[in-house]
Amino acid sequence: MLEVENIETYYGKSQALFGVSLDIREREVVALLGRNGMGKTTTIRSIMGLTPACRGDIRFHGRPIRTQPSYRVARYGIGMVPEGRQIFPTLSVRENLIATAGNGSRWTLGAVYDLFPDLRGREQHYGNQLSGGEQQMLAIGRALMTHPQLLLLDEATEGLAPKVRRQIWRSLAVLKQQGLSILVVDKNVDALARVCDRFYVIEKGRVVWQGTPAQFQANPAIRVDYLGI
Repeated sequence: MLEVENIETYYGKSQALFGVSLDIREREVVALLGRNGMGKTTTIRSIMGLTPACRGDIRFHGRPIRTQPSYRVARYGIGMVPEGRQIFPTLSVRENLIATAGNGSRWTLGAVYDLFPDLRGREQHYGNQLSGGEQQMLAIGRALMTHPQLLLLDEATEGLAPKVRRQIWRSLAVLKQQGLSILVVDKNVDALARVCDRFYVIEKGRVVWQGTPAQFQANPAIRVDYLGI
């Protein structure tokens, strides 16, 4: 589905990614792991066209998208949940969801509320009246309303209470069962291992390891060397 090959991305004159390559298959959930500042968010932004890669190839269903603007990338079927949620604070839950709704029958308001029941009772509340967990649910729901084939989820549960984290992980398991492909960034390795098919580890803008969760768990040195845990 998604092929990223040897991309290089810069912020001004500072290079952030040095030949990053990864792929995501149909109906697959993949995790991108690494310490803070190693290039995880930049990789997601490069795929989405928000911080375009200067070199390399990015293909979605065989279509080259590296030089495409982000709105076209979204139309091709890639949805993004950014780090920090970035919901519209002065729009209601309902308005946040319909503001970015695309054409399709799978994801409706009712379907999002079924996935996140907490949002149903908060439908008329503004974004800035929601808890952090509710905002994250809303951000995921907003991305789903674009009817993506691939969901990019940056820092899925960062800063959330344990109860809310469990709700987010359950929702990702449901999305996986429904066949949605997902690239997820998070620090909770054990939770990721339960839902993901493969892991990539990034260090200083380079992919330094890839494999299955079982292979990752069997190699404690990877945690220590590249994640510091």
